[in-house]
Amino acid sequence: MADRPAVTPLTDTEYDRLSGALLAAVEARADRWLQDDVIDIDAQRTGGLLELGFPGGRKIVVNTQPPLHEIWLAARQGYHFHHVAGRWLERGGREFFDVLSECASEYAGRALRFEP
Repeated sequence: MADRPAVTPLTDTEYDRLSGALLAAVEARADRWLQDDVIDIDAQRTGGLLELGFPGGRKIVVNTQPPLHEIWLAARQGYHFHHVAGRWLERGGREFFDVLSECASEYAGRALRFEP
């Protein structure tokens, strides 16, 4: 197996802060796009779950998993992200915001870029 950075151990408090910041960044970007008339995207947040609704009824769900200290993203498939060296990475090494941007761009039919 290829070497990959180890998952960063987090306290529950650190996880809550980092995962909350991630959800807030995604929600803020979606709200900005809606306000600026970039795309008709609906962001609905309930606690640790954020649902992004796209034209045509497609949805992306971002969900915190506090017991596992993970972030889950469900779109055309599911992804699990761990905190590694200051970034949220999936097992294959892809970064959360890259995967989210790719999925959102596909659903929107245009390039969209989420950033931390």
